[in-house]
Amino acid sequence: MNTPRLETKRLILRKFTKNDIDALYLILIDEEVNTFLPWFPLKSIEEAKTFFEVKYATEYEKPQAYAYAICLKEDNYPIGYIKVDMDESHDFGYGLRKEFWHQGIVTEAGKAVVAQVKKDGLPYITATHDINNLRSGSVMKQVGMQYQYSYEEQWQPKDFLVTFRMYQLNFAEKNSGVFKKYWDNSVVHFVETDI
Repeated sequence: MNTPRLETKRLILRKFTKNDIDALYLILIDEEVNTFLPWFPLKSIEEAKTFFEVKYATEYEKPQAYAYAICLKEDNYPIGYIKVDMDESHDFGYGLRKEFWHQGIVTEAGKAVVAQVKKDGLPYITATHDINNLRSGSVMKQVGMQYQYSYEEQWQPKDFLVTFRMYQLNFAEKNSGVFKKYWDNSVVHFVETDI
């Protein structure tokens, strides 16, 4: 059950392994890719090893986990990541090496992951993006998510103010409602009408 391997027309979605440290480093070293990610760019292979242990090895010990390496079928080499957290937010997130942008790869991977978590019984997923990262919002829409609200957060560890847009996709037969934690935790929150 833990992180079931998925395949799409072009992609293999699988667990990261210790053999993927170099690939993970290439994904997370790029400053432009990192602009909208919630951590600083990695500076060494040692940092990539630590990142793997903290973000992936521990995740794979859980009974249910969705933390994937995005790989092209031709070489099964990770070029990005996609995940759904198993905490109350069921946060959907992704990152992709810059040279693979604008090819619909994250949307293709996202649709497969969304179908899997729906099949496995998650009630909903949420996702947030910086209002300056419109392409991320486009991926959220393309996998079926709908905009719910916007809020401000002093983003850590980067420590600057960001306005996020929160999207949600409910799977349960009964409406799961809107995940309000970000709204409730933010002094500044609002609904944009022109999205």
